[in-house]
Amino acid sequence: MKKSIVLSGIQPSGKLSIGNYLGALRQWIEMQDNYNCQYCIVDLHAISIRKNPKELNKNIFDTLAICLSSGIDPKKSSLFIQSHIPEHTQLSWLLNCYTQIGELKRMTQFKDKSQCYNNVNAGLFNYPVLMAADILLYGAHKVPVGNDQKQHLELARNIAIRFNNIYSQNNPIFTIPKAYTPKINGRVMSLQNSAKKMSKSDHNHKNIITLLDEPKTILKKINQAQTDLDKPPRIIYEADKKPGISNLMSLYSAATGKTFTEIETQYQNTELYSPFKTDVAEAIISMLEPIQIEYKRVRKDYSYLNSVMRDGAKKASILASKTLKKVYEAVGFIVPNFK
Repeated sequence: MKKSIVLSGIQPSGKLSIGNYLGALRQWIEMQDNYNCQYCIVDLHAISIRKNPKELNKNIFDTLAICLSSGIDPKKSSLFIQSHIPEHTQLSWLLNCYTQIGELKRMTQFKDKSQCYNNVNAGLFNYPVLMAADILLYGAHKVPVGNDQKQHLELARNIAIRFNNIYSQNNPIFTIPKAYTPKINGRVMSLQNSAKKMSKSDHNHKNIITLLDEPKTILKKINQAQTDLDKPPRIIYEADKKPGISNLMSLYSAATGKTFTEIETQYQNTELYSPFKTDVAEAIISMLEPIQIEYKRVRKDYSYLNSVMRDGAKKASILASKTLKKVYEAVGFIVPNFK
């Protein structure tokens, strides 16, 4: 029996955080044995916000090394750089012609981001179509997404259904993807503002813990993290009433495997929040230590990193080229065969 295909991508747009690890990378690792996994570093998406070229180049290598250090096995999964597969941009243009402007105008992420940046370019407006191309190229059955990306996945589904209805009702060209949402730790919140998601692009570095933060930095950030004014302190999971403590409990649970009930029992007689915060920090430090050790080794090995990129692109191209050929034939293009 063929394994279901999973497609997921991560932007090389800054230092990856524990939010990226718990909400994405750890899910990627767990899915490798049960799915045909296509994992890409989406550098094309990254330039919808203008980047310094040297910094972007470094971030791509950093992100690749983090993926490998976290446990992505290139023998089990296709791990590749998005721009190394030209079919992404080729299919994206085609799908533009089957996407309504009104659909793109309704994308809430564009509305939010366009208010934060001066450089509001067509790429920022149009990148959900490129995301649809990413997904549909590989016939993905499942796409790991957080709540902020569900709207984009729904657009990809609509485009796929529209194209299939026009050209291939009896033998659909595009697989209609479904969301894969992790049961826990799918959304890690900012340390000092629990109302918003932890983001690697946050300009306030106190809000995030990166995967490469030193132990003393992690301890300092957790000690400064938002709690509440309850007296005496109550360490209980109530996301609406105690978002700061609930966020720290989520991090502690993810790092130790303890349930919220076990954590509440462990700290039911606490008189201060500081011992709990210290324990959270130490648990995160222990969770990240093996990743950091492996990262320092892998990041220096350019020969290995280049071989992973090359082999990943070869594997991904096999699926991508087959899909694009079907699309070309469906719309009436002449499929190139210049040998």
